[in-house]
Amino acid sequence: MAALLDDRAIAERIFSHIEAGTTDLSDASWREPVENYRSQARFDAELARVLRRTPTPFCPAAALAEPGAWLARTAAGTPVMAVRGDDGRVRAFRNACRHRGMQLVEGAGCGRALACRYHGWTYGLDGALRHVPHADGFPGLDRSAHGLSELPAFEKCGLVFVAQDAGARDDGSFDGLPDFIGADQRMFHQRESLVPANWKIFLEGFLEGYHIKTTHPTTFYPFGFDNLNVVETFGRNSRVTFPFQRIRKLAQVPPAERRVRGALTYVYHLFPNAIVTTFSHHTQLLVLEPVSLGETRLVAYLLTNRPAGDATAQADAERDAAFVNQTGGAEDAAVVCAIQRGLASGANDAFTYGRFEGAISHFHRALHAALSG
Repeated sequence: MAALLDDRAIAERIFSHIEAGTTDLSDASWREPVENYRSQARFDAELARVLRRTPTPFCPAAALAEPGAWLARTAAGTPVMAVRGDDGRVRAFRNACRHRGMQLVEGAGCGRALACRYHGWTYGLDGALRHVPHADGFPGLDRSAHGLSELPAFEKCGLVFVAQDAGARDDGSFDGLPDFIGADQRMFHQRESLVPANWKIFLEGFLEGYHIKTTHPTTFYPFGFDNLNVVETFGRNSRVTFPFQRIRKLAQVPPAERRVRGALTYVYHLFPNAIVTTFSHHTQLLVLEPVSLGETRLVAYLLTNRPAGDATAQADAERDAAFVNQTGGAEDAAVVCAIQRGLASGANDAFTYGRFEGAISHFHRALHAALSG
């Protein structure tokens, strides 16, 4: 896989665009049929053949910081939990007891075992069935065949990836890349919310800066640029760089000494439905879980950019996140919901994504290929 640009190369690309009044351009525009946002058959195929088969980010590794830590949520319509074992390895399981199907855990927590609160069947952190109350009532029960139903899972780049297809594997897209979320970052907030929009419409809003001036005239735009982005792809994934005006100060710094952190936002799209955004004082992992054709559950994990031992790390991160989510983030949400409502107008038989919107085109090409492959 091609390596992503380093700080020096990113800064040089941005300075060239500032001087020329340009931005990164894709080779061609893309036409995406509106029916692909409205078809139940297409939605069902996206869930079954892409989201459940592809290893996708489930949570930051920092959410499972110690042995016994677990986190549960619904992923692609399936109750799933991830657990860090005593051996340090992260495993994922379908969140259902092997006795009567009761969900074992909710939310997040930490413990030495996983016990069903219905009848008390208890499982080890490795998923093995350890205890059955009144076991004499289950003659011939093969405990080895009644462990939790395990799913493929692995850690990479500071994230926990989970798939629901037994044959799913790491495709190497992230080989050689640095951690999106570092080992010294700490999670300070997790939330879920329901957004009345198709998951792809929601996703597309993160992948271009063509809208910054018109959608965010008093929030993001005064700190950034109008339609100036660097767009990179790696495998089925992409990274879109949104520079801040303050990056101009780096022009006076020797190229080898330039560090862009705090001077731009990186938006990583991790195919198919996850976004990692890096801001000045915090980082967000956003997972867009399709609920229906017109609803998406946003699962958000917020992390500090500095170690937990830093006295102001969390306060700075919380202030940063409040600005992002309550101003520009709210404006973006209003737009995607309005696009969703506009689908019913019948005005468009297809959406046209221009050369400024290459990361969106890249996503749709990858999604079409995954559905046909």
